[in-house]
Amino acid sequence: MFKGFAEWLKNLKNEGVEHISVEERRAFLKLGLVITGVYAGGTLLSVVSRVREVYADIPEYVGHYPYKPHYSMVLRTDRCIDCERCMEACRKTNHVPPYGWRTRILEQHFPKGPGEWERRFMPILCNHCNEPPCVRACPTKATFKDPKTGIVRMNIKKCIGCKTCMAACPYDMRYFNEEKRAIDKCDFCWESRLSEGEFPTACAKACPAGVRIFGDLSDPESQVYQLVHDPQRAIWVLRPSMGARPNVFYTIN
Repeated sequence: MFKGFAEWLKNLKNEGVEHISVEERRAFLKLGLVITGVYAGGTLLSVVSRVREVYADIPEYVGHYPYKPHYSMVLRTDRCIDCERCMEACRKTNHVPPYGWRTRILEQHFPKGPGEWERRFMPILCNHCNEPPCVRACPTKATFKDPKTGIVRMNIKKCIGCKTCMAACPYDMRYFNEEKRAIDKCDFCWESRLSEGEFPTACAKACPAGVRIFGDLSDPESQVYQLVHDPQRAIWVLRPSMGARPNVFYTIN
């Protein structure tokens, strides 16, 4: 019976999205869904989640997050003024040496007019990917996905300093810590704050402009969830072609 039903569905003609009412369209948008087709007089709707476009492209991830809490960060880049308080807070909280980094701010210059340039800033950090190339590359499993939170963490006792994870990272967000004789990276302040019950990350707490929004992507009440699922908002990730499925998202107001 179901085989016949599937064949019937496949043979239905897509009547376009223009036949759906404004009220129904708004209701779906509130759920973070996009209508992709209307079939059989509007009685069957084809919808997809906007999260699928930016978060992951495998169906089992859409609306079903692998971790709880599923820690993520949204960066509202147009708010960044390059005050570097996030970097300073990170250095102090996580004991980052002068030559190292767990987060950085990139600077871009855009032509504004004849002889004029506009400076824009973009904070970057470990993307805590859902499919992290660094974890796959590590020969000793020193770098790993936390099975509860999804944070990409380091076990420096297992690290042999071979730097294969540094080469594998698409975002250049790891460095070799001379004092620890191991690779170091952002862990969303897991060791220094989250595991101690302190929230949010040091960089998010220190930012005076509200650039960094940290939270649980699986919680509909969290600001991270609401920003990522806002159908009116453009959300993107860095280097999506790498297939790493980052948990750090970018947007502008």
